[in-house]
Amino acid sequence: MTHEVQPNGYKPFVIDVEEAKLEKTHEEVVEAARKSFKSGKTKPLKFRLEQLKGLEKFLTECENELVKALDQDLGKHRQEVLMTEIDLLKHELRQTAMELSKWLKPEAPPKSWVNFLDGVLVYSDPYGVVLVIGAWNYPLLLLLGPFIGAIAGGNCVILKPSELAPASAKTIATYLPRYLDRDSYQVVCGGVQETTHLLKIQFDYIFFTGSTSVGKIVHQAASKFLTPVTLELGGKSPVFVDDTVDIVTTARRILWGKCLNAGQTCIAPDYLLCSKNVEERFIEAAKTILDEFYGEGVKVSPYWSKIVSERHYKRLMGMVSDGEVAIGGFGDPMERTITPTILINVKPDDLVMREEIFGPILPIINVNSALEAINFITEGDKPLALYVFTKRKDVKDLFLNGTSSGNVTINDTIMHIMTENLPFGGVGASGMGNYHGKYGFDTFTHKKGVLVRGLGALTEKPQFIRYPPYSDFKTTLSSIVTAKRRSIPGWWFKWILVFGLGVAFAYGVQWVRNG
Repeated sequence: MTHEVQPNGYKPFVIDVEEAKLEKTHEEVVEAARKSFKSGKTKPLKFRLEQLKGLEKFLTECENELVKALDQDLGKHRQEVLMTEIDLLKHELRQTAMELSKWLKPEAPPKSWVNFLDGVLVYSDPYGVVLVIGAWNYPLLLLLGPFIGAIAGGNCVILKPSELAPASAKTIATYLPRYLDRDSYQVVCGGVQETTHLLKIQFDYIFFTGSTSVGKIVHQAASKFLTPVTLELGGKSPVFVDDTVDIVTTARRILWGKCLNAGQTCIAPDYLLCSKNVEERFIEAAKTILDEFYGEGVKVSPYWSKIVSERHYKRLMGMVSDGEVAIGGFGDPMERTITPTILINVKPDDLVMREEIFGPILPIINVNSALEAINFITEGDKPLALYVFTKRKDVKDLFLNGTSSGNVTINDTIMHIMTENLPFGGVGASGMGNYHGKYGFDTFTHKKGVLVRGLGALTEKPQFIRYPPYSDFKTTLSSIVTAKRRSIPGWWFKWILVFGLGVAFAYGVQWVRNG
């Protein structure tokens, strides 16, 4: 592999397994980033905005290369790449660029009476050198989404694309450094060995997207250095449907969410909870809708993605062969495609219910009520997403108040991740921490509390109660002064200041007249 120096002076900076001896070591990469951060270059607003603009330019100018790479890795259609990855990233980049100056301003939380004359502020400090580990199923969105928040936060970043999407990783590593500051943002490619090595190095923050099992390894490695982490994991995201819904619209939205990227989506509906009657209506609607989506030959449809690897394909086909198929169930090992599949008469201990599916298989579990569905969900790990289809407010409230999940969408699937200003993240086994928009900025910045006090006599005199010699009087007075009361609204300070100035002015005028 050779690297050309680009016109803007940036040279692609990549660690590759086969070229490890020719490139810088991981330690050198991290040290270069740390040196850049210590120089302070990533902190000015202007620099951050330039880098965000560069990232957007990369997505625009390299769109064709990125689309080709995702087609090669996952067989994704161009519209799906744009809709679920590139356009989402561009929207977030623009929102971040528009709002960043406001986010950077110190926050002024409400004051107590004790701090009436003080400055009480919260600053957003960058952590330093951040490691972002992406996932293969959305190679752009799940790597560059967190990257946006890290740039906005003023950090230096090491990006680690997934080796399971090699074409995407190579495209990112080749083109992205041409648009960004090379010292501050660097790409490291490789597999498990390289990731393991990176995790032995101290970072200031780690952001990982992937499986729960690997997330535990990342969390354990980070604990050695007490490094804060965000873990975006997965799990079995349930969908509940009652008998009040329009079954055709409901089936269309569920199947779109399930079939997107051939089911290889961390927030895809994993299994369906409904009554036997709703199940029968759903299956009839599904047959028509799948024909609308993909025609009769799903395997050759240009809109249908492939399974990422042979191992993953065999795992999914094992689930199909273990269940009772109502729709689909066919696979092509040469093309690594599996038709959309619905399983019925599924039991909780069936193979398909033992782990996250991550494929185009939808098992149906029969329940007789919303409460029974909630009991089933709460017996397992907390899901990354929960979907509820109903027209009844009491049913919506039952799920919102009776379950815990990363996010909830009512009467649709997937779309919460595309909704501006909503945090995205898991809880429990489905992850920790969140991001997107302002939440991404907050994730990658430390909230530093700042108290500013004056040194004049006016501020010092009330402090006598905290200084020795101590006494019962000072103790009592201290308890009274520091007792918790409602915070003072900001407008009170302005009103009191204006009132005080008015009183002082009136006394001044009276003094002059009586002079």
